[in-house]
Amino acid sequence: MKANQWAPWWVVVSDVVLINASVWLGYWVRYRLQWFRDVSYDHPLSAYIPFALLFTALMMVAFRIDQVYQRWRGCRWLDQLYRITNATAKSVVVVMAIIFVVQPLEYSRLLFIEAGIIAVVLLALARVVQNGIVGWLRTRGVGISSVIIVGAGEAGRTVMRTIVARPELGYEILGFVDDDSQKGRTDIGRFKALGSTDNLGRLLEAEAVDEVIVTLPWMYHRKIMSIVHECERQQVSARIVPDLFQMSLSQVDVDDLGGVPLIGVRKVGFGRGALLVRRGMDIVGAVVGLVLGAPFLALIALAIRLDSPGPIIFRQMRVGAGGRLFEIYKFRSMHAGAEAELEQLRDLDETDGPIFKIHDDPRMTRMGRFLRRTSLDELPQLWNVLRAEMSLVGPRPPLLDEVNGYVEWHKKRLEVRPGMTGLWQVSGRSLLSFDEMVLLDIYYIENWSLWLDFKILLRTIPQVLCGDGAY
Repeated sequence: MKANQWAPWWVVVSDVVLINASVWLGYWVRYRLQWFRDVSYDHPLSAYIPFALLFTALMMVAFRIDQVYQRWRGCRWLDQLYRITNATAKSVVVVMAIIFVVQPLEYSRLLFIEAGIIAVVLLALARVVQNGIVGWLRTRGVGISSVIIVGAGEAGRTVMRTIVARPELGYEILGFVDDDSQKGRTDIGRFKALGSTDNLGRLLEAEAVDEVIVTLPWMYHRKIMSIVHECERQQVSARIVPDLFQMSLSQVDVDDLGGVPLIGVRKVGFGRGALLVRRGMDIVGAVVGLVLGAPFLALIALAIRLDSPGPIIFRQMRVGAGGRLFEIYKFRSMHAGAEAELEQLRDLDETDGPIFKIHDDPRMTRMGRFLRRTSLDELPQLWNVLRAEMSLVGPRPPLLDEVNGYVEWHKKRLEVRPGMTGLWQVSGRSLLSFDEMVLLDIYYIENWSLWLDFKILLRTIPQVLCGDGAY
């Protein structure tokens, strides 16, 4: 396993400190607070130093056995907590057994049960902080792995959108190769098309590649094995993503039956219960926003009226869930008749997809620039949310002309109701390429949860205040 898959050295050091601290706290709980059971005798803390060192050593061995440090990258907090708890339980049992054999009446075995519980709590809290620090460093280019993806099909795009959505995983995609002549020459956002798989050997020699992620269908097993052998020859780690029966990876559900792997197919997207909960959140959020924000909305409306002639509310047809059209509401940010001038500005388009955006749009009003920068022009869409045409969180609603320019995989973003904010809006907004926006939208659809919605809503607040990438 490559070293960059392991936990950083300072995580190990902090764990050792916390494990020893848990023994001291266990001593304090046992002899000073005397929880659970009173004691009539008292040992100095120094008497437990050898056992504290033994406990620490056992914990490090158990962490190695349960791969606490080896499987660090991408491991979720609950999985980390399970491994920590499992390793701690083993260590406590061994220490108690040794104490029983060596000095059964002199030392407290209950102390190490308490120390074990405290160690789990301390290490679990530490993981929250450590994961945050590592994620912060990786988003700034520290400790990242450079990868090349083999295959630009559904499995390859799943890998791409996960890397875009979770920069804290610490992967940088140098590009991808694909034997399909069209895919191998067409970039996907910032991910460069590097030609066919025949170019891989040359790329590994020319580029500083840490890993190769193979996402080819299993029918190409000979090609996969030749790629793996080439990676081994050039001492580059190769990982294979199982594209079972060419299903989307989000549909694959892996379980085991007494150690026998079982692979099933699960429904992806929003179930009926999830839709009901999500709709309830939308209604509550829209009503609260419209009622409490009414005076603020009125001030914005007055400012628009005083700034330039024309209607306060801008209406436009957009494409919603399932391709249904609806009328969206926004505060007007451009002068009246701006849509008729669009064709004259086509040459200034700064995007790489079917959407149209330019900095310093000459059609923008003074008030409109402020509204766009702070995204306050979107507030009237709370009415669209109340009418069940939109949700608080989801993909942005596209224009019909934009949808007509979609390639097939782009259309997956139309499977759910569009939202006022979404994953790509809090991950770079207009600074992202169109393909990256779509990758993030599809990641959101396939990985939806109430917690994800809550995180997006929280991250929207500083994004709006800072105005990064908004124009």
